[in-house]
Amino acid sequence: MKNRSKIIAILAFVLAGTTITAQSKIAQSPKPNVLFIAVDDLNTWLGCLNNYSNTKTPNIDRLAARGVLFSNAHCQAPLCGPSRASIMSGLRPSSTGIYGMIADEKIRSENPATKEIVFLPEYFKNNGYHTMGIGKLFHDFAPKGVFDEEGGRVKGFGPLPKKRFVWDGLGPADKTKYGRTSTDWGAFPEQDEQMPDHQSVNWAIDRLNKKYDQPFFMGVGFLRPHVPLYVPQKWFDMHPLEGIQVAPYLSDDLKDVPQVGLDINDLPMMPSTEWAIQTGEWKKMIQAYLACVSFVDYEIGRVLDALDNSEHSANTIIVLWSDHGYRLGEKGTFAKHGLWDSATKAPLLFVAPNLQKGKVIDTPAEMLSIYPTLLELCNLPAYSRNEGISLVATMKSDKVANKACALTTYGENNHSVNQGRFRFTQYEDGGQELYDHKIDPNEFTNLANFAEYKNEIRKLKKYFPKTNEKWDKNSSYTFQPYFVKQKAQSNGEEVKPVNVIGADQ
Repeated sequence: MKNRSKIIAILAFVLAGTTITAQSKIAQSPKPNVLFIAVDDLNTWLGCLNNYSNTKTPNIDRLAARGVLFSNAHCQAPLCGPSRASIMSGLRPSSTGIYGMIADEKIRSENPATKEIVFLPEYFKNNGYHTMGIGKLFHDFAPKGVFDEEGGRVKGFGPLPKKRFVWDGLGPADKTKYGRTSTDWGAFPEQDEQMPDHQSVNWAIDRLNKKYDQPFFMGVGFLRPHVPLYVPQKWFDMHPLEGIQVAPYLSDDLKDVPQVGLDINDLPMMPSTEWAIQTGEWKKMIQAYLACVSFVDYEIGRVLDALDNSEHSANTIIVLWSDHGYRLGEKGTFAKHGLWDSATKAPLLFVAPNLQKGKVIDTPAEMLSIYPTLLELCNLPAYSRNEGISLVATMKSDKVANKACALTTYGENNHSVNQGRFRFTQYEDGGQELYDHKIDPNEFTNLANFAEYKNEIRKLKKYFPKTNEKWDKNSSYTFQPYFVKQKAQSNGEEVKPVNVIGADQ
């Protein structure tokens, strides 16, 4: 018995030592790097999602095969500025009042809700990361001090030809009310090297080839496929017109949409679907959009190749996202701007060593979840001010997240929730839309006024935010008359005649 007791004691000592050694190794293991890829105006016409119109995105597809892809992810605002402010701050537009475009520095300096906020890259910086960023990450680039190394962002969405190829920037719009927009399409310039996105990737590749004493957070923001839809001819050649499939469209689709929904969709300075049909430009516009997507996909591939060939490849988490969707003729126009699936749905995917490969999750998810998800994947403390939820448990689980939902806000008191098989929208005037995606994925038939759906609407309303802040005084909207008027009314200002100047869409 004495010998047996000695053996047990020895084994216990050895096991304890092994456990301590293992825990020590875990504690000393390097934190993972983060590659944060943002793509402007990228909708879900991707090979890895539905291969709609034979989209060619081999690099995004191979990235999705390495991780978890959310096929039903939605933005918190279908517009660049407020969407990116939400992602980077971790707060909903309804909590900040940032419903329109806002200068990056104004988010930090003057908004009460975000004045003390720690932005996503900044949180990593505060937790021992070397932060780097280039391109369109926030609306412009980033507030000062967020990144240790700043590549900045070129102004606008050039390069631009001396004359527009197709769209004059006004169409049927009243020239006294609207300025020229950046919408146009065609093969320009001649070489990829002339594109800002190509130059951004060169910057990123140079830094991926370096050694770092700290884990790094690298943000790379791409401008395309934001309009104007200009890329070199070779990308157009990949998408012959005879193979282009147009978007689902009904000419009377908006007959059952409430008035505020129609006001929001009043975009006379944007190409309309009817105009595109009459002029024969519809397939050409889609061709140009797909050409831009294939160009960006190639540039993303260059970043992935550089990472894979670097010493950082085995210890880098990747997230790829877009700030919102983009309508290519759905609901009557070519724009984001709306609370329909085609405007709010966008790609979201994560790649990490401990995540399943090639998994696709079809339940709703929010771009607001990017912040807390990255923190959990990197074993960093949760940030108490995040209003989104981490998606790590969802990505690792084999169960369907039946109660998952995604909330989108466009302007003050206009909310839309995607939950289960339904999307429900309510506007500031009480007007409503309800769509059953199981039988109507294109959202052609508004069911909100049918009595049998009243209980469903009541349940969906519970997902709406309890807080609805007034328009941030610095959050401007210079593109759509409805929101100019809405902001003025919200802040108790006199509503003056609208003179809208075309701006970043």
